[in-house]
Formats: sequence, C-alpha cells, structure tokens
Amino acid sequence: MRDLNKIKYSVLDLAYVREGDSIHQTFKNTLTNAQTAENLGYTRYWLSEHHNMQNVASAATSILIGYVAGGTTKIRVGSGGIMLPNHTTLSVAEQFGTLESLYPNRIDLGLGRAPGTDQLTASVLRRGNNFMNYNFEDEIHGLLNYFNPDNNISKVRAIPGEGANVPLYILGSSTDSAFLAAKLGMPYAFAGHFAPQQFYNAVKIYRTHFKASEYLDKPYIIACVNVIAAETDEDAHYLSMSMYQGFLNIISDKRQPIVSPDKTNLEAASPEQKYILESMTGLSFIGNYDSLKTSFDKFLNDAEVDEIMVSSNIYDKEAKMNSYKIISEVFN
Repeated sequence: MRDLNKIKYSVLDLAYVREGDSIHQTFKNTLTNAQTAENLGYTRYWLSEHHNMQNVASAATSILIGYVAGGTTKIRVGSGGIMLPNHTTLSVAEQFGTLESLYPNRIDLGLGRAPGTDQLTASVLRRGNNFMNYNFEDEIHGLLNYFNPDNNISKVRAIPGEGANVPLYILGSSTDSAFLAAKLGMPYAFAGHFAPQQFYNAVKIYRTHFKASEYLDKPYIIACVNVIAAETDEDAHYLSMSMYQGFLNIISDKRQPIVSPDKTNLEAASPEQKYILESMTGLSFIGNYDSLKTSFDKFLNDAEVDEIMVSSNIYDKEAKMNSYKIISEVFN
C-alpha cells in the first residue's frame, strides 16, 4: 500500500478561461496558480495542448510552459501533453531543447497521440488527413534521436535540443498507451480526469508488461484525477458544479468559458448526457480534508500509483488556491 506522505502530488492545468476573463487574465491566473502550487510543495505543473476551444487557452503549449517556468523557480513545468501528431519531431525537440536550456532540470515532456481537438481542426493542424497510419512509437524514437548527443553527425540536428535533459512521459487514456509505455520503459501518465473507464486495466497492463530501460528501472505511474477541496464537503460539491458543467458542455458540444456554480444548469442534462457525465468523472475526489484523505487512502491501496496529478476546474480564484492548499495538506 502506498503511503500518502510518500506520494508526489502535481497539477495539470488547461489554462481554463473563466466567464468574463480575457486570455491575458487567464494566463495571469495560470501563473498565479503555478506559483501557489510551487509554494505548497507540488512536484510539477503541467499544461495540456488543446485547440479550438473557448474554455481552454493552452493551445501554444510550449510558449505557455516557458511563461510559467520563467515565473517560478523550482517546480518542474511541462506538457501534459504535447500531441505529437500535430507537430514535427524536430520542432518539438527544438522547442523543448530551448526550454531546457532556459530552465535547466525543470522541464518535462509528456507526449500524447490524440489530436487535442475536433477532427476538422486536427486536419488543419496536420495539413490533411493522412494520419491513418501514423506510428506513434516510431515518432517517439525519432524525437529521442534528436535529443541524443550522438546525433551530432547527422545532417539534420536539433539545436537547441541535442543533448538536452528532457525526460519523456507517455500519456494515455486507453490500454494501447499502457502497452507502449511498458514496452519503451517510460513513465506513464493516465488521463483519469476525463477517461477513467480503462484506468485500472491500463495500469495493470503497464505494470505487467513493463521492461526496464535506460529511463526507468521499474514502473512509474501518474494518475491524473479531478480534485476539488474545500473546508466542508458541501462547499466542495458546490464548487464542483462548475467542473460538471464544463464536462456537460463538452458532451453537448458547447465549448463555453467556465461559469460560476450559480450559473450552471446541470438539471437540463438528458438521462443519456448524465450517464456519460458520470462515466467521464468517475475518478473525481471532492470534499474536505478528512473526506479526501479517506478517499485517497483507498484509491492508492487499489491503484498503487506513484504520483497524483490534480485537475481542479474551479471558477473562483481564491477557492482554487484554497483547494490546492488543502490537497497539499492531505499529502503531507
């Protein structure tokens, strides 16, 4: 059984846009969140690549990572993740090589193969639909090659990037990613905050098939989950209404900015939408300190993960800071 006091805790941020906030204010909020997380002992602060969404502003992920890393001093900052099919491996190596040169030993590179958007936008990003036979594993090896100092004899080199100390993480929301992370011997981060259905199967597959590598000698699992904390369970569930409305907007294809709990309309969801909503939020931890401690003790006993990465979609800025504080107390 994992001990709460020995589990690393981190943050996943999508640069959520609140109703009434500009993108400029959204980015300022993101930096404040990261600074708060750093002061509370969080291990890393990851930003996720998404496109064509009114409620998410983390499209230019590497630029935002640089902004956050530049406004903090010790917390690791990275991608959760970069959607590799949207980019050339050379450009990713150059961008993250630049980041690592600016902020040594603080940059992580989480990689996913989903588009992070709708199919039409993905086709624009990828300049067509010729991705049916995309080989994620081959692209990862190509990226690693650009980071390898031995690539200095190649005609195509990543400068910056060559020789950079940028640890890679495989992201996933299905069992396919678990097999790949295990085969490559890389750390594995599962997106339980929106796709919890295959979580337990995926982590079991990853552990069972893991092969030690130059990156890891044993499995390392990060579970990304929704966490909303407050002084009372009632307050936490009230705050969570914004999160549930955000997921409902995705289900109903209404990508609107995040609204306060008072402006949510969860009752309007159809039975089918409520079923999907419940399925998407199955790994959500909502409550006060005692409730969260009990829930996480059980979760860690069942899942045996090495790190918890929290996604906290809370409208009120002060309430979000307080939630980060309570979560840090649970793990300390």
